[in-house]
Amino acid sequence: MSEVETRHTAHRSISGLYAITPDEPDTAELLRKVRLALLGGARVLQYRNKVADAALRLEQAIALRKLTGEFSVPLIINDDTLLAHRVAADGVHLGGEDGNVIAARAQLGSGKLIGVSCYNRMALAHAAVQQGADYVAFGSFFASTVKPDAVVASPGLLRQARREIAVPLVAIGGITAWNGAQLLEAGANALAVISAVFGATDIQGAARQFSVLNFP
Repeated sequence: MSEVETRHTAHRSISGLYAITPDEPDTAELLRKVRLALLGGARVLQYRNKVADAALRLEQAIALRKLTGEFSVPLIINDDTLLAHRVAADGVHLGGEDGNVIAARAQLGSGKLIGVSCYNRMALAHAAVQQGADYVAFGSFFASTVKPDAVVASPGLLRQARREIAVPLVAIGGITAWNGAQLLEAGANALAVISAVFGATDIQGAARQFSVLNFP
């Protein structure tokens, strides 16, 4: 497979419910929750834990690599290119302060996914795509309990991005199965969710509610 074909396949894999893990210190409990989300139809998993130490992050990332492999779902590591490389994850997601796409690509290789948080800044998205990002994320579109002080993005930003940017668009921030439809209509390919899935009493059922949405 050529590099262009590999990148095209990577682009297509970012669609649907993009589940982001909660800060769960118990690895067994984390795996239980993630398995339910995957059974409910999550199509991408991002491992994100802002409070764990390096040893726990490695333990959990290894375990999630095995679990996502069972479901043939891409595992993306938040912020940490080295960890993504160590566990043979499918890619890394970079925030504004987490390094650049070119450096991540050099470490991970052409076959891995690299996503970039672009908040509400179209210029940042264009720069990320020019550097070789496989997808870009915008948000926060709604009030978020995880990041209550996050910058605000509008559906109009997705419409503009859909006109100007060829890679998949991920929407994040306070998204539920009820308010996510308008973001898909505006151009999002995937909906990134933490609380609406992992904060639910019925995680599998909550994930399944997203599966009926009209994803591209």
